[in-house]
Amino acid sequence: MKTAVIRKAQFNSAHRLHNASFSEAENQRIFGLCNLPNYHGHNYTLEVKLIGDIDPQTGFVYDLGILKDIIDEEVIEAFDHKNLNLDTAEFATLNPTAENIAVVIYNKLRARIESAYEIKLKLYETERNMVEYPC
Repeated sequence: MKTAVIRKAQFNSAHRLHNASFSEAENQRIFGLCNLPNYHGHNYTLEVKLIGDIDPQTGFVYDLGILKDIIDEEVIEAFDHKNLNLDTAEFATLNPTAENIAVVIYNKLRARIESAYEIKLKLYETERNMVEYPC
């Protein structure tokens, strides 16, 4: 019987949405305030959902303490209080949109969590704007 467990985490990061192949006017038109040359920040909320079978011996789908540690190591330590454009290898050449951040986080978690578990993410950039991956 498939069941889901969800762990929530928060991190704070700065970024600038910018495409070097666009003109300054085009970057401004497409990305607006998110293209400010001195960056801007968000208080991101991440929800990680693991879907799997309940282990008959533990009663767990997945140990949430272990999931917390993985999220801390792969997401919080990597991105919290960082400028994503300047301080992280993942976004040195990848535009740090919420969509791209979610995919990067998914890939980092997928590398650490057994394939028996389905992983779904929700990344809230603001209270009103969020991304789901995969969908």
